Amino acid sequence: MSITPLMPVYPRCDVRPVRGEHCHLIDEDGTRYLDFASGIAVNLLGHSHEGLIGAIQRQAAELMHVSNLYGSPQGEALAQRLVDLTFADTVFFTNSGAEAVETAIKTVRAYHQHDDGDANRTEIITFANAFHGRTMATISASNQEKMHKGFQPLLGGFRYVEFDDLEAAKAAVGPQTAGFLVEPIQGEGGIRPASMEFMQGLRALADEHDLMLALDEVQCGVARTGTLYAYEQYGITPDVVATAKGIGGGFPFGACMATEKAARGMGFGTHGSTYGGNPLAMAAGMAVLDAVANDEFLSEVRTKGKKIRSRLEQFIGNYPDLFDYVRGMGLMLGLRMKVESRPFMVHLRDSHDLLTVAAGDQTLRVLPPLVIGDAEIDEFFEKLSAGAADFVVPAG
Repeated sequence: MSITPLMPVYPRCDVRPVRGEHCHLIDEDGTRYLDFASGIAVNLLGHSHEGLIGAIQRQAAELMHVSNLYGSPQGEALAQRLVDLTFADTVFFTNSGAEAVETAIKTVRAYHQHDDGDANRTEIITFANAFHGRTMATISASNQEKMHKGFQPLLGGFRYVEFDDLEAAKAAVGPQTAGFLVEPIQGEGGIRPASMEFMQGLRALADEHDLMLALDEVQCGVARTGTLYAYEQYGITPDVVATAKGIGGGFPFGACMATEKAARGMGFGTHGSTYGGNPLAMAAGMAVLDAVANDEFLSEVRTKGKKIRSRLEQFIGNYPDLFDYVRGMGLMLGLRMKVESRPFMVHLRDSHDLLTVAAGDQTLRVLPPLVIGDAEIDEFFEKLSAGAADFVVPAG
C-alpha cells in the first residue's frame, strides 16, 4: 500500500511541532521556530496563553458536548457578547471558516426566498482571487481554477468580477443577484485590502437594490487588523459576516453573524451543525474575547502593526531586486516580492527557523500572534535580514 495514513492532500514540510511557547513552536527534534504564521492567522494569543488554556481545561472538566436539541447557556452567552460587540443581531456557531461561509451563503439566498422576497434572486457576486474555503460551495464561490480541478461540476449561482473594481461589481448586478460575498482584505490572494471606495460602494449598491452584503472575515477578523473586525475601518455595516480562525485562538470554531433583517429566512430546520456551538468551543471563544475585545489590546495591535510595517518598508530598500512593497492592516501584513514568495518562505523556514506563509500575487504573509513583544519583533527582523542576505533566487 503506497498511500500514507494521513490522506496526502497537503504537501507537508519537515517541520514537526510538538510544543508551543508563546510565539515559538518547538519541533520534535528540539528546533525552535519563531512563529510569524500563527497557524495562518489562528493562534492570535500565541501557543501558551494561560487564559485560553485555563478556560478550555475548566470547561472540558465540566461538559464538552451536548446536542443542539437542548438549550445552550454557553452559546447564548457568547452569542450575546458578539451581538453586543458587533453589528449583528444573531449568530450561528460553526466548527470552521468554510462552514461559516457556507452559512453566510445560505443566509444570503434564504433572505430572498422569504415570503415577501424575490425567489429569482439566487446569484451571489464574488471576486477574483478570493479564497472562501474548500467545500463545494466555497470553491464554487472562487474563480481559482486550481481549486476547481477534479471537482466538476461546480455549484451554480456565483458570478465572478474583479476585486476592488466597483464599476465591474455595479455592471454585474442584475435581476438574479442576491448579494455580494467579499473579503475586505484578501488573505490567500496576497494580503490585498479593498479600497474605501469599493467597500462603501458595495454597501450603497446593496442598499439600492435590496441585496445582502456578506463579508468573509475568516482571516482578517478578530482583532487581526487592529479593530475587532475589519469592516469597522471601512465605515460600513454589513448584513452578514463569516468569522473563524482567531475567534477560537487555536480551537476549531467559527460563526456566521447577521442582522435580524438578513437572517429572516433562517428559521427552524433551515440549517444545523452537530458540533457547532459546543460548550468547549464557547469557552475558547469567550476567553479570546476576554483578551482581545478591549481598546487597550486593539490599540497595541495597531501600534505593533505600524512598527513592523515601518521597519519592513525601511528594510526592503536594502534588497530592491527581491522585494517590492508592503501592504495590509494591523498585524495582517503582506510583503510583495519581485520573485515568487514560496521559495523565500521555505528558505526562511529551513535555514533561519522563521515561519511565515506564502500567498498569491508573489506575497509573503506576515501573521504573527497578536501578543508579540519587542523581543519577538527584533528576532523577526534578525531572521528576515539573514534570510534575505543569503537567499539565492531559483533559476528560471
